[in-house]
Amino acid sequence: MMLDAALAYARHGIPVLPVHHPEPDGSCSCGRPDCARPGKHPRLRHGLTDAGTDPRRIEMWWSRWPDANIGLRTGIAMDVADVDSTVGWHGLRHLLGGAMPAGPQVRTGGGGWHFWFTPTGYGNRVHLLPGVDWRGAGGYVLAPPSRHANGTSYYWVVRPDVACPPAPEALCGLIAGPGPPPAAGGWEPGRSEIVHPDRYAAVALEAEADRVARAPVGTRNDTLNRAAFALGRLVAAGLLDSAAVTRELVAAAAWAGLGRAETVRTIRSGLSAGQRVGGGSSGMSRSEIDDHRVA
Repeated sequence: MMLDAALAYARHGIPVLPVHHPEPDGSCSCGRPDCARPGKHPRLRHGLTDAGTDPRRIEMWWSRWPDANIGLRTGIAMDVADVDSTVGWHGLRHLLGGAMPAGPQVRTGGGGWHFWFTPTGYGNRVHLLPGVDWRGAGGYVLAPPSRHANGTSYYWVVRPDVACPPAPEALCGLIAGPGPPPAAGGWEPGRSEIVHPDRYAAVALEAEADRVARAPVGTRNDTLNRAAFALGRLVAAGLLDSAAVTRELVAAAAWAGLGRAETVRTIRSGLSAGQRVGGGSSGMSRSEIDDHRVA
């Protein structure tokens, strides 16, 4: 079944790659007991760059690994909005004016959604909205009938014989991110401006504050740091006010049980890092980006 599906995707011009599969006990076929992504990382030595549509290679791969999950390279035949929570679902729906896209849709093994769009030319965007990632050029997604570590399978809600729609303007504006800083007299002519910021900035702030307030003991400070980083990007884009973000996060952290001094330090650090990344600063080190990356 996996081979047949992989060949079908390849016939539609979508580069395919074999991905490790979850074992019955939920562990990964890679054999590493500490694997952080069971059943979700490529089997091929060069990973994504080896993906292809040659049926002979695909048959060889699945002859060697018949249980391999199916990865599809994005950015060529389609881009994918990867929604992994109800917050993400509502945030994307709000951004798109209350209507979900009508193209191909996948229900993921983890209970999320994949929405397919025509390629935008943009690369991957992590935490595009709370609970939403973007898989574009240089990315990949799992495809039906791949299996999740929890034992469930990916399946089609709207099959790919329906054409991929173009990404709406509001979504493209968010994927593109903030444009160059304004000139002294105002916006520069032709500047790429984010569309409908009120439709997602408020959702992002509310969702991140709720995430912090509900964070379990042992994850509270990390959750607060990640929330501050994510919202700092929106502050840098001029979509949220730093003081308003700080007030909301301080209140959420107090509800979660964090001390005020620790809370203020964490918010300041996360916001600062998010603003540097969101503002396109080249002065941030790779280690700083890794420390504050939102996954």
